[in-house]
Amino acid sequence: VQLQASGGGLVQAGGSLRLSCAASGRASSNFPMAWFRQAPGKEREFVSGIDWFGGSTSYKDSVKGRFTISRDNAKNTVYLQMNSLKPEDTAVYYCASRKTYGLPQRTQYYDYWGQGTLVTVSS
Repeated sequence: VQLQASGGGLVQAGGSLRLSCAASGRASSNFPMAWFRQAPGKEREFVSGIDWFGGSTSYKDSVKGRFTISRDNAKNTVYLQMNSLKPEDTAVYYCASRKTYGLPQRTQYYDYWGQGTLVTVSS
């Protein structure tokens, strides 16, 4: 499975960005997708995840109400709409997928990773 993340950039505080993660490969469908982020000097952390079929979602508390995860199964693509961005959201954002169902929030439970896309929020 290959994951290609895009959509990062520089935005002012209060602005919006939409990240995309396109999945390809034989087993790219049917499994959960998630977004993680890693700020300089910090560990990679879970941001949001979506179960492919059920549409159930999960969010880190600090992004609830500001970020929305969605998916387009026909395009094998997951999106992360980020609104009301804050400087503390600055990080490299990674999409990830796993071979089994569920939406764990620890990196070791994910089997495939995209290359990351940088989001910078200026104050």
